Amino acid sequence: MTRHAAILPEDALSRTLAALADPTRRSILEQLSLGDASVKELAKPYDMSQPAVSKHLKVLEAAGLVS
Repeated sequence: MTRHAAILPEDALSRTLAALADPTRRSILEQLSLGDASVKELAKPYDMSQPAVSKHLKVLEAAGLVS
């Protein structure tokens, strides 16, 4: 179990809502709705590192919103 999976709720709806509660993750999903993007491309609009964006992606993946 990953660190992020351990802090997310166990049921699917709660995981989805918890993942979407963060505005950065919602924005990342919006970017991905336009097409595939690298972590570097996703990090560009934010003042955050690529590893930080990867952590957001892991939460979105655990919620089943990205793969």
